[in-house]
Amino acid sequence: MKRFYKEVAARGSDRGFELTLDGRVVRTPAGETLRVPSSALARALAGEWAAQRERIEPATMPLTSLAYTVLDRVAPNRDDVVAEVAAFGASDLLCYRAEEPDSLVALQSRQWDPYLKWAADALSARLVITHGIMPVTQNEDALAALYGHVDALDSFRLTALHGLTSGLGSLVLGLAAQAGFRDMAAIWDASRVDEDFQADSWGRDAESETVEAHRRADVEAAFRFDRLVIAEGNQNP
Repeated sequence: MKRFYKEVAARGSDRGFELTLDGRVVRTPAGETLRVPSSALARALAGEWAAQRERIEPATMPLTSLAYTVLDRVAPNRDDVVAEVAAFGASDLLCYRAEEPDSLVALQSRQWDPYLKWAADALSARLVITHGIMPVTQNEDALAALYGHVDALDSFRLTALHGLTSGLGSLVLGLAAQAGFRDMAAIWDASRVDEDFQADSWGRDAESETVEAHRRADVEAAFRFDRLVIAEGNQNP
């Protein structure tokens, strides 16, 4: 689509913060008003629209895409999304450990054990680990605790968590990112322990590197979206 506007602005309303193009309120593909809960996020969205050149390139607007997802897909189907995200806890990446070699076993323990301890202490979700690929049945109380933390999120933060959990392959890592338990770079590294170990052992290829770069960009966009949603002093009263 060609760029059809000149001026981009973010403005407050009695229901949140809206984005305007030449004074007209932006709407989502489903026709909802593009309204967000913080001025920080509204300004970031405005920045994406202002940065477009002669043509609008959706791939360069990840925050706008996430905001559309909130309003058109997550909010109308919130219970289903909560269930989908919480389901990651039943087969969380951090619970599946290698049997060998010893160096990988030790690396997984060093990287992943602190997050599982954090989940047990901070989330009241003590997850069981297993070695090999056989499924492990998690304690129902732990899964219920994880579900409760996911269900407590508003639709904006739930959308961010969906992106984090999907990209990281772990609900625990996604929740840890939102809680600020570790910085995003450390959490990303924890999610790639197995892949990095294999790449260091057997080498890397360009195609895999490209896929990983796109996945990391998606994760970082979800994390930034989450930070902007809860930016202090910016929420609409």
